Amino acid sequence: MIGGVTLAVLTLVAACSDQSPSTLRPGGPGARRIESLWWVLFWCSVAVCVIVFVGVALVIARRRRRGDVSQRNPLTFVVIAGAVIPFVVLAAVYGLNLRDMLALSRPENAAESQTPLTVEVIGHQWWWEFRYPPGTGVVTANELHIPAGTDVKLILRTDDVLHSFWVPQLMPKTDLIAGQTNTMWLRADQSGHYRGQCAEYCGMQHAHMAFMVVAEPRAQFDAWLKWAGSPARAQTPAQQRGQQVFAQMGCAACHTIRGTDADGTVAPDLTTIGDRWSLGAGTLANDPEHMREWIADPQQSKPGNAMPPQSVPATGMDDLIAYLRSLRQPEKEGAS
Repeated sequence: MIGGVTLAVLTLVAACSDQSPSTLRPGGPGARRIESLWWVLFWCSVAVCVIVFVGVALVIARRRRRGDVSQRNPLTFVVIAGAVIPFVVLAAVYGLNLRDMLALSRPENAAESQTPLTVEVIGHQWWWEFRYPPGTGVVTANELHIPAGTDVKLILRTDDVLHSFWVPQLMPKTDLIAGQTNTMWLRADQSGHYRGQCAEYCGMQHAHMAFMVVAEPRAQFDAWLKWAGSPARAQTPAQQRGQQVFAQMGCAACHTIRGTDADGTVAPDLTTIGDRWSLGAGTLANDPEHMREWIADPQQSKPGNAMPPQSVPATGMDDLIAYLRSLRQPEKEGAS
C-alpha cells in the first residue's frame, strides 16, 4: 500500500514540473480527453483499493473476535462483488474509451478543418522529418511549427523501422508502420513549445529521437513559413566562407540547404538549422560549442547515428558554424 501511495504521489509531482511533457498538463483538446480518462481510471483504482483494504481489515477483525469457527460461502455477495460490479465498471470505462477514440480520430472543429494545414511526418533512425504542403517547399527536421488554435492534419509514415509519434501535452501516440500510412490531428490551444518523443523502441538511439512542436499565432506562423521556404543566403564574408566549407566537406551530398547546390535527401534539411531548438533530435543544445562538438564527432554524442566525423580545420570550423548559425529568421540573428 505504501508503495502504491508513493507511486501516485511521484506521478502527480512529476506532472506538476514545468519541464515535464505530461498529459496531466494538457495544451490541447486531445490531451484533455486523455487527462479526463486518466482521472476516471485513477479514481476507479483508488475506490477498488479502498474497498479491498477495508474488506480485508473487516475479515481480519471478525475472525479475531469470533475465531475461525466456520467457513461461509455467501454466493450472492461473490456474484455481485466479484462479477456484476466489475462488469459494470469495465463496461463503463470501455464505453468512455470508445467515445474518446472516436473523438480523437477527427478534428476538434470539423467545419474549420475542411481545408486544414497538412504536414507529412516521416520517421527515420533517429530523427524526424516534417514536410509542409508542396506549394511552400518547406522541409524541417525535429521541429514542427503549427499555428496555435488551429487543427493540423499529420500524415505519418516511416522510412525504416516502427516509430511512434507522441506529443503528451497535445495528443496520444500514433504509430508509424512500414508499408502503411496513418493520420492524426494535432491542435494546440495556446502558443508555446510542446516536446514530443518517439514512443516505440526503434534502436539504440530511441531515447534521442525527440522533437519540438512550436505553436505560434497565425501571423507569426505565416511569416515563419514564408521565410522557411525562401532560399538561404550567406551575408557576411565569414558566412560565405562557411558556405564554401560546407560544400567542400561533402555535407551537400547528404543535406539540403535551400538556395544552394546542397540537395542531399538522406539527412536532415538544414535550411532552418540556426532556428532549431536542438542538435541531433534532442541530443545537444543548439549553440556554437555543441555545434562544434557535433560536427567534429557526432558519434561521441549519439553513437550509431548515420553522420560520420568531419575533419574541419579550426578556421574553417569557425566559418562553418557562423554560416550554419546564420540560417535563422532575420529578427533572430542576434539571439544566442
